[in-house]
Amino acid sequence: MTAGQKLVGLVVLILVLMVGAAGGAWQVQEWRMGERLAAQDVLHQADLTAIGNAASAQARAEQDKRLALEQKLSGQDQQHTKELSDAQRNQARLRDRLATSDLRLSVLLTEDSANSCNVPAATGSAGVVHAARRAQLDPAHAQRIIAITDAGDQGLIALRACQAYVRAVAR
Repeated sequence: MTAGQKLVGLVVLILVLMVGAAGGAWQVQEWRMGERLAAQDVLHQADLTAIGNAASAQARAEQDKRLALEQKLSGQDQQHTKELSDAQRNQARLRDRLATSDLRLSVLLTEDSANSCNVPAATGSAGVVHAARRAQLDPAHAQRIIAITDAGDQGLIALRACQAYVRAVAR
């Protein structure tokens, strides 16, 4: 072998060694990066798990709040329904007593000397109000008055129910 061939062989050998060393370096670099990526993946999965657990806990807390509010509103609804049925029962009892003449509604009369339209007072009434002139109302008018007060009672009960609902929901 001539000196030129030896030199070419030596250059080729050096190039092969350099390429092999560079490939080995790349392989070592790839292993290191693979380890780093695997460690980052583990950390990323841990972060995702923590975020998922926090979101799940928050969702459970919100669901518990909603359930508690629904139960509270249900209790308030039952209470207001009971109040309404009690008021209706009392009004029905009052209407029945008026219809059977068991009860008479009367109004207090005032002494008005300027107006000479004096309504005759009920005669022979045994009451506890002394020296007060009273006039009994016609049963039909009394029924209408009771119906008006019944509607007013129902309106007040409904208003209280709405106010309680708004207070409960606004919290």
